[in-house]
Amino acid sequence: LLWLLRDDEALRLVVLTIAVIWWLVATLWIVVYPKGLPEEQAKTLTKCIVGLLTLQPAFLAVSYLQSMGNDGPFRLLGLLVIIWAADTGAYFAGRAFGKNKLAPKVSPGKTWEGVAGGLACSALMAWLGGWYVFQLAGLAAAGFVVLGLAVAGISVVGDLSESMFKRHAGVKDSGQIFPGHGGMLDRLDSLTAAAPCYLLGLLLLNI
Repeated sequence: LLWLLRDDEALRLVVLTIAVIWWLVATLWIVVYPKGLPEEQAKTLTKCIVGLLTLQPAFLAVSYLQSMGNDGPFRLLGLLVIIWAADTGAYFAGRAFGKNKLAPKVSPGKTWEGVAGGLACSALMAWLGGWYVFQLAGLAAAGFVVLGLAVAGISVVGDLSESMFKRHAGVKDSGQIFPGHGGMLDRLDSLTAAAPCYLLGLLLLNI
């Protein structure tokens, strides 16, 4: 249904805004974990709503980015590069300088130093992408870098949220489709949070 209605500008903005609000709520859940999550089987509806809020806006964002004219694939690739830069920068910075745990109850391996390294790499890639791919300059380029920082930050929330859901469910992996990778959601967790934020930012910045 979202795919069929993806060209409805008002609906698209509503869905993307709801998604960003949802990820802010998820941030609060991560902060207070293990409190605040539904436990009883009666809370299945809550879990289903969380699933919809996590997956559907991301699907809408990725599919719409891909279809945005001739440079749609480059816009989608830009999102992926920002996410990859955040992951790569966080890994190396965390290994080299990591001391202060980011969310030890959810993901003990992540540190604030790693987040800082990831944000720095994402900002660099956003600047390069804005300059080389979108040919942005001045305030437009600065706005795209800020968007890259926001996307990198919220991608961390997506990663932590998926780890939180697995801990809440008492499972090590989200599935067996990709053995050794923790399941499908472990490959997509950052994207689910970052994609709606990225698309909303592009629309607001008119890029």
